[in-house]
Amino acid sequence: MKKTLVFLVFFFGFAYQSLFAQNPEPSKDTPQKTRLSFSVYDGVVVVGYVDEGGFSNFTGPSISLTHQQTKFILSALPSLRYKEDTSIGTKNAFITPTLGIGFTYTYKILAFQIPLYYNSKTATKNGEWVVGFGIGLRLNPLNKTK
Repeated sequence: MKKTLVFLVFFFGFAYQSLFAQNPEPSKDTPQKTRLSFSVYDGVVVVGYVDEGGFSNFTGPSISLTHQQTKFILSALPSLRYKEDTSIGTKNAFITPTLGIGFTYTYKILAFQIPLYYNSKTATKNGEWVVGFGIGLRLNPLNKTK
């Protein structure tokens, strides 16, 4: 039941996003307004450093504030984390999928991100949130025709 509900939410979110994807270009004379929007994806790809390892992610479902060519995004971050496990005995994989949350700032095609990831509790360490830093590209402006 939960999987079906999650699937339907994402399906209708993508459908809603696609229906209103064709926005007319504003003319040069009309000033652009700041707008708040909710989206399923934003087209931002980021790589960075967190907790003595690296990560790569895309921005996921988000709330964003847009003003001209600047965008502030608060979103879920489906990610791949890269970290070598130095423990003795059984080890974790070098690449692990994870979900984080974070703040992303974009200007034109550049993106800067501050992600938060949760490290689960282990036998020797308590669970904790760790902060990282990333840099990447916003893909949506690359698709615009002049």
